[in-house]
Amino acid sequence: MRVYVMRHGPAEDSALSGRDADRALTPNGRARVQRVAQELVRRSETPRLILSSPLVRALQTAEIVAALAEPEQGVTIHPALCPGGDCVRLVHDLLRQGARRVMVVGHEPDLSGLATTLVPGLGLGSLEKAMVVGLRLSEGAAPERRFILSPKDLAWS
Repeated sequence: MRVYVMRHGPAEDSALSGRDADRALTPNGRARVQRVAQELVRRSETPRLILSSPLVRALQTAEIVAALAEPEQGVTIHPALCPGGDCVRLVHDLLRQGARRVMVVGHEPDLSGLATTLVPGLGLGSLEKAMVVGLRLSEGAAPERRFILSPKDLAWS
């Protein structure tokens, strides 16, 4: 299974409601996510399934990717991608279910924890906003890092 771990794009410092969950992407954040999504499409690294935290900034990020990647279904909100959720279990469940190309969009520090739990020794610090980490997971095979896409310069490593 290909797993695309994506942190939400840059968001406003506070929402009008005062609730952290309502913080939206900034115009620059939307543009950054759009560029990252275009690069994923250009490299044929598009997900078939996109799962997102319900927080506005993550959901907006996922929707921008979905608009370009055209997954088999739209964006699905999943509570395991909320801050503090069990995103590791979610990914393991998806692997057991036979999912193929899955993007999870959420928050730090959960996502860097997810990536380093799935691929020990990844040597990954905190994910930058709008960063994508591409992983490959297979039943009975060692997990592997496929790429890291830096959102600032669209560099692949």
